[in-house]
Amino acid sequence: MMPEPQSRPTPTLEMRNVSKTFPGVKALDGVHLKAWGGEVLALMGENGAGKSTLMKILSGAYQPDAGAEILINGQHVDISDPIAAKRHGIAIIYQELSLAPNLTVAENMFLGDELQRRGFVDRRSMNEQCRPVLQRLGAPFGPETRVGTLSIAEQQLVEIARALHAKSKILVLDEPTTALSSRESERLFTLVRQLRSEGIALIYISHRMAEVYDLSDRVSVLRDGTYVGTLEREEISAEALVKMMVGRDLSTFYKKEHDPHFSRGPVILEVRDITDGGRRVKPCSFQVHQGEVLGIAGLVGSGRTELARLIFGADGRTGGEVLLDGRPVSITEPQDALNLGIAYLTEDRKALGLFLDMSCGENINLGVLHRDAHRGGILNLAAARRRAENAFKALRVRAASPIVTVGSLSGGNQQKVLLSRWLEIGPKVLILDEPTRGVDIGAKSEIYRIIDELAARGIGIVVISSELPEIIGICDRVLVMREGQIQGEVGGQSGRAVTQENIMTYAAGAAA
Repeated sequence: MMPEPQSRPTPTLEMRNVSKTFPGVKALDGVHLKAWGGEVLALMGENGAGKSTLMKILSGAYQPDAGAEILINGQHVDISDPIAAKRHGIAIIYQELSLAPNLTVAENMFLGDELQRRGFVDRRSMNEQCRPVLQRLGAPFGPETRVGTLSIAEQQLVEIARALHAKSKILVLDEPTTALSSRESERLFTLVRQLRSEGIALIYISHRMAEVYDLSDRVSVLRDGTYVGTLEREEISAEALVKMMVGRDLSTFYKKEHDPHFSRGPVILEVRDITDGGRRVKPCSFQVHQGEVLGIAGLVGSGRTELARLIFGADGRTGGEVLLDGRPVSITEPQDALNLGIAYLTEDRKALGLFLDMSCGENINLGVLHRDAHRGGILNLAAARRRAENAFKALRVRAASPIVTVGSLSGGNQQKVLLSRWLEIGPKVLILDEPTRGVDIGAKSEIYRIIDELAARGIGIVVISSELPEIIGICDRVLVMREGQIQGEVGGQSGRAVTQENIMTYAAGAAA
């Protein structure tokens, strides 16, 4: 890590010796952070490293332990609450946006500070004051637009406009691309660069290393509530960041050796010409063996998720058949698949997988409630509790106990709870759709360990992932989809090595 240049001006933001203790837990221990105007500082670390706690202290939502200092432009400031943070020019845009959907863009931007005229809200003046800010950001909507009609990317733009309207000089973006398409993400990156050129100090929190490489001028890393260090732009690399975040080399995460003579078990799942009539999936055929990890790769929109949903019965198919252990099976809805031992872990765990307001234990037991029913339908709560406790131990879920709500957990632990639910049914085939999306590096390593252990038990596993290093690192062979059909195969007995080049050649339609 390079020393800071002596000629560097006073930081726009400096946080010194920041600690935060909760009952029984020290979330932060003497953390330091510096950010300058006209730069993007990436803040990285595993879930639970302390990033959110540090930013909540900056926002005034939490108060630090005694001895902490926050300086803005070299001057000590007291951030006692969110109003004080706003007054000092600090704005934080969280992953979960905080907008009122039934109000207009202008009403959201002035929320709590509405303009008034003769005792009434002056909407005309509010609209006129908002318009230049929206034009500055290139917003495709006006101040009169109701926020609930906007896309997630557009709502995010409203949050940024609100920050600029409040004359914020320090802007924190917390996992801003989680719900955005690649095109929306690119537009956001352009905006981030624009704001940097205007002299705003940006703190960018992300698990996605490609974004960090592309945008950041420096990267600061937290681990287990402590400050590890900061890398200047020329020092940033995947190996250096991973080692700082988890204390291990990158090589420890991907251990798969692609042996063409890999000893697979018999075919457990066979898919023959399955299709939705060509709308999203053209006729596709493949096999999955016991103990095999089969990857499905392809560009966004290639039909990977749609294929999985047809197999699982979540969407209706117009042709083709599914065979389990060599016998045709009837799957018209997800419950049919589950009864046969085929489980599907969705890519959208929050909207389609978990019940966020329910406890971890309730989420884990949802798929097997019938096992605990006594006469008259009374549940055996003791059996359910033991099952949840065993799942916590087996998958190393980091939470106080199974009774905490699943919505309060980190992304990696939420994913492990959802995976626990499907493992309780005793699956023969497990389809994992983007299993590490929104998950930090340490949790990724644990999920890879679980996948290896399940394969060793003879379960046939299908992994869909947009991250090529992940696909290459954990799969025995890989099918590549393009425009709704399987374009080719790499690894196994295909004669083609499992490399990014070979996968992308098929994904782009460039294979001979």
